[in-house]
Amino acid sequence: MNKQAITIAGAGLAGSEAALQLANRGYSVTLYDMKPRTRSAAHHSNQFAEIVCSNSFGSQNSVDDAGNPSVTASGLLKEEMQALGCQLLAIAQSVSVPAGKALAVDREAFSQKVTDALLTHPLITLVPDPLTVIPSDGITLIATGPLTTPALAETISNHLGQDQLYFFDAASPIIATQSIDTNIAFKQDRYQLEKSPNKPTANTPESPESSEAADGHYINCPLDKDEYQQFYTRLQQAERAPLKAFEKESNPKTKTPYFESCLPVEVIASRGVDTLRFGPMKPVGLIDPKTGKRPYAVVQLRQDNAEGTLYNMVGFQTNLKWGEQKALIQSIPGLQHAEIVRYGVMHRNTYIDSPTVLLPTLQHKSTPTLFFAGQLTGTEGYTESIATGLLAAINIDNLIQERTLTVLPKTTMLGALLQYITRAEAANKNFQPINSNWGILKPLSADDTMLKTFRKNKKLRNQHYVERALTAIQAYC
Repeated sequence: MNKQAITIAGAGLAGSEAALQLANRGYSVTLYDMKPRTRSAAHHSNQFAEIVCSNSFGSQNSVDDAGNPSVTASGLLKEEMQALGCQLLAIAQSVSVPAGKALAVDREAFSQKVTDALLTHPLITLVPDPLTVIPSDGITLIATGPLTTPALAETISNHLGQDQLYFFDAASPIIATQSIDTNIAFKQDRYQLEKSPNKPTANTPESPESSEAADGHYINCPLDKDEYQQFYTRLQQAERAPLKAFEKESNPKTKTPYFESCLPVEVIASRGVDTLRFGPMKPVGLIDPKTGKRPYAVVQLRQDNAEGTLYNMVGFQTNLKWGEQKALIQSIPGLQHAEIVRYGVMHRNTYIDSPTVLLPTLQHKSTPTLFFAGQLTGTEGYTESIATGLLAAINIDNLIQERTLTVLPKTTMLGALLQYITRAEAANKNFQPINSNWGILKPLSADDTMLKTFRKNKKLRNQHYVERALTAIQAYC
């Protein structure tokens, strides 16, 4: 058994993955977390690896009935993680719930399984207190995520010699399924009926041929033009929760900007009357079986637990006051009597200036025994958080065993992600968090014979990227 002292701060997704990886390699790990003694304002349970959205792990790569591959950047990242032996991804797949091509999970079951794995592992010692001081000996991984305590944030800031950067994240409301009016709302996935030769018409809304609508994974609340205009006006006039002092600061290094891929619904609406209809309320690919037509706008809800008793409002992150949220939600057709199990919330998220202070190995540039992982590094997204915890553990093992630390190539999604957030050209600039996406991968070379074809066919290009990445991952393994 290896006696090297390893300290991990934070039993969220990244910290939990790293702890399990290292303990399974025979290392003794001391894992610090504020739970169960205390919780942040955004936490709702005492379990570790808590997530706030059922669809947190994004889409998965798949093959349709005709044998055509359907690939996404998030799907590629998950395939890489699986090849690297990711622990939390396996747990997520074991508690998945229906969500089309996405990997959605029963949130409570997922957190419980991770918590049980941590508590029962003989080489993991859990300390129910937040870490406040970086240990002077051994190896430390800080994975406290976007909800890092003020004390540790100050310690990190002092160690890095810089101010912390902040941004907002938000959670959508959750609705009790039985309170949704199914006489108005309908189950359907995007494009499900438009591709069907038996799509319903206004004259045959209840025809047997249209029964496939019941197989959809999403609940859709349709709005006509007048209903949408009334909803938009109400949203524009709704009162928001008061801003904290730090939100009002003018200094770009300390002001809290919004993360563009997780904007509050009211912020999206403030950018124009039709922005919601081209965003979270877009009706594209949906047909109301009662009219046989595409709605003017639609509110989608996604299954939130395995039993299907809870549904999450897709894209409805919000900072509205709770009373305003209730009035707004119950103005939506199909949600007139909605029972709101959890209101939308917003909270400050913290991340470091990774291009300035981190290596793509996730080590601090001047302290090789100090690692960072998770959203604290500026990798946005739950899947990305787990992936960074996985790679941090791999490199801690490499460091102890005096092996060369792993820097995955930019042809892999994880390698490209970590090299992007630590790229030299972004050092000491206004660094912003990022998800996995095709744009960060190493592009095809100019002399690639397939370059012209790939420019015209993005699906073919992305499939090539997947094959290239998995070849590189297998070579590493």
